[in-house]
Parts: sequence; C-alpha cells; structure tokens
Amino acid sequence: MIEYSNLFYFISTSIVLTLLPGPDILFVTVQSISNGKKAGILTAFGLCTGLIMHTIAASVGISAIIYNSALGFSLVKYVGAAYLIYLSINALFEKNGSNFEKTVVKEPVNLYRKGIFMNLLNPKVSLFFLAFLPQFVNSDYGNIPIQMIILGIIFTIQAILIFSAVSILSNAVSLKVFENKKFQKYVCPLKASVFGILGIKLAFFER
Repeated sequence: MIEYSNLFYFISTSIVLTLLPGPDILFVTVQSISNGKKAGILTAFGLCTGLIMHTIAASVGISAIIYNSALGFSLVKYVGAAYLIYLSINALFEKNGSNFEKTVVKEPVNLYRKGIFMNLLNPKVSLFFLAFLPQFVNSDYGNIPIQMIILGIIFTIQAILIFSAVSILSNAVSLKVFENKKFQKYVCPLKASVFGILGIKLAFFER
C-alpha cells in the first residue's frame, strides 16, 4: 500500500513535471504537428512504455548500476544522442508539407517504437526515476520495489493522458497555422531542429 497523502503529492508533482517543457512533450508535439494527432498519441504510448521500463529498472537497481558506471552511462547517453541526430537528419529528407490531416497513420508500429527508443536511450529519464520515486515510498507500507512500480504506473497513466491532450491540441493549432501552404514547408525543418537540439543537449549531459 501507499500512504494517501504521499499519493496526492506524488500525482500533483507528476502532473506539473509532465507539463514542463522537456524532451518527451516536445517529441509528442512535433510528431502531432508533422503527422497528426494519432501519430502523436502513438508516440506518447511508446514514450510511456519506456517510462514503465525505466520504473522497473529503478525499482530493481539497474538504473543505479548504470548511473554508477561511467562506461554504461556514457554508452546509453551517446547512443541516445546519436539516435536523435539520426531522427533529425531523417526529418530533413522527408517530403515538405504536413500529414496531420490524414486519418490513417502510416507505420504506427514505427512511431510507437520511436517513442520507446527515445526514452530508453535517455539516461536523464533513468536518473529522474531513480531520484524521484524513492521520495514517495515508505518502508512501513510494505515492499519498496513494489511501491516504486505502482508509483511508476500512476506516473505513466497521467503522462499518457497529458501527452494525448497535447497531441490533440498541437494538431488543432497546426491545422490553423498551416492552412496557408507556404508555412507547410517549415514543418520538416522544425521537426529536424527539435530532434537535433535534443540530441546535442543529451550528448553534453553530465551526471
């Protein structure tokens, strides 16, 4: 079990942290703008699958091992940065224009997979869960790893709801902004810029 007062503060804090501008919410936003709200939601589910995996890793101590291993930390960090740079370059070669008016999303599995990789290859997410979840557990309420997993699931549920809302809102705004055809040519460069900046920031991230 988890103390109810702790649970209230945990959910409140989780919502605030999820709404703050960060890699996940930016990733969902650009996918929604360039490929539509369904693409954004699929990406969000991938990101949140990654959150569950990070929760399990933190609860069983894998995250702590990576954090304490200079080689392991650097490996995850640079692979993640390289992946984001790859997405940035790939976005530059996409056809200009927007797909957000389409009702059918191409390659839904690929979008879901991108979301998973985005989170799994970001050691900042791993360190966040390693530092955040233990603050809300209590040894008097039973098994600590189980408490951490429950909290991680709660965090993931609220993240899915918020990311889905962001996808719908981003798509609605983009439909208005990009009604003018001349603005559509900026979709792919914008997407590439966001991925590139995230990749560079991750490459220079230190513990």
